[in-house]
Amino acid sequence: MTALLLFIALVAGTAGYVSWAAHGIAHGAAAWWYVLGAPLAYFAPALLLVPLWFTLAWIWRTPRPPEARLNFAGMLRLFLTEVWAVASSWPLMVLHRLLIRDPAPAPATHPVLLIHGVLVNDGVWLRLRRFLQRHDVAPVYTLNYGPPLADIEYFAEQLDARIEQIRGATGAERVVLVVQSMGGLVARAYMRRFGALRVRALITIGTPHHGSVLAYSFPGSCLAQMQPGNRWLVELNRHEAEPAAAPITSLWSRHDSMVAPQASSVLACAENIALIGVGHNRLVGDRRVMELVLERIGLPRS
Repeated sequence: MTALLLFIALVAGTAGYVSWAAHGIAHGAAAWWYVLGAPLAYFAPALLLVPLWFTLAWIWRTPRPPEARLNFAGMLRLFLTEVWAVASSWPLMVLHRLLIRDPAPAPATHPVLLIHGVLVNDGVWLRLRRFLQRHDVAPVYTLNYGPPLADIEYFAEQLDARIEQIRGATGAERVVLVVQSMGGLVARAYMRRFGALRVRALITIGTPHHGSVLAYSFPGSCLAQMQPGNRWLVELNRHEAEPAAAPITSLWSRHDSMVAPQASSVLACAENIALIGVGHNRLVGDRRVMELVLERIGLPRS
């Protein structure tokens, strides 16, 4: 569904721009202006959305220690890398079925399953997936759950089926779950409902464990469940201070652009690692994050 909607949006946007350019050129405008303007038109949605997200995230921000404050160059880098992460993800999500494929069934001891966040698909994992494969982490699977705005408990059922499929294909007893944003809530809902015996470790990246005020900005059951104070979310966290049934690591950014307040990603039963100067969408492609994921998976590095 996400890929189809993005494909329609990209085609409609391209057709609109070409039509507008053709009309302008027919009335004497220089064609090269439209050629130069094409990249700006492509990035325009991200250039509009990212500042809005950062503004809202700043209003409801978690207080930052002095060492986490950015200078102008750091703020510019934070903004531009987040814009790039958002805009570059669109073709990856449209083409995800061509770019992301399951490994061939084969015996394996430590399969890894990547679980995306809300309103995206497994195309966002392309860079991390390739990074893990280059460091001999295999097999690496992904999960596409949906429909996009359904209940998180429904997504947890899909995760249960996917884990069983991976266990059947590899013969492994347990899997490592690496999750982005809402995917962490899907994984924790799965562990609460089905147990953690089949989970070797859970690594969350930018997960709003205690909700985000930006969840109020969009409709849908899963977005409502991510609103701070939501009854479902409160129940999920009721026993968060108790030892986790499987090791949990929460990687989060003090400058997250979509999890606000940012410390919502801190989970009492997890190893919490705060990063600086990384936006929400950039997290899954950030080099430091990828290295931390590799370390927490616990496999030898090449």
